[in-house]
Amino acid sequence: MKKMAKKRSRWISLGHGEYSEIFSEKDFFSIVKASDHVVCHFYRENWPCKVVGKHLGILAKQHIETRFIKIQAEKNPFLAEKLKIVVLPTIALIKNAKVEDYVVGFDELGGSDGFSTEEPEERLGKGEVIFFEGESSLKPSKKPQTRNVRHGSKSNDDSDSE
Repeated sequence: MKKMAKKRSRWISLGHGEYSEIFSEKDFFSIVKASDHVVCHFYRENWPCKVVGKHLGILAKQHIETRFIKIQAEKNPFLAEKLKIVVLPTIALIKNAKVEDYVVGFDELGGSDGFSTEEPEERLGKGEVIFFEGESSLKPSKKPQTRNVRHGSKSNDDSDSE
């Protein structure tokens, strides 16, 4: 437990637990070198990017093990070009100072701006930049519902035919 407390303290000192804006490529490289897991949202001031930003802000508080940042792509053209950022919003998933994956637009988040925070959480978990074991950290865990079925009786719910 002491080891985990020390880790948490270090993460907080590095800015983990917050969704913060950075303004320069220099800041980007410093952050990426300092933290093992970084989620970087390349954005512009428009509705789709604000939707993604809202969800990342929520996830930053839930997943303190990862640094969540955002940077305006148009104000940092060198970085955007170097990382091949073409569509906004784009989320870069960075592990050990290397971009491992991207989430581009809304395609992997349900295809529209009405997605829940669980969608990006699951996608970031799949990209292994957050600790995610299939249960959202945003909802209390639910046990699978079980039905009482008596042996020998057949319920209409069990039929596949319509």
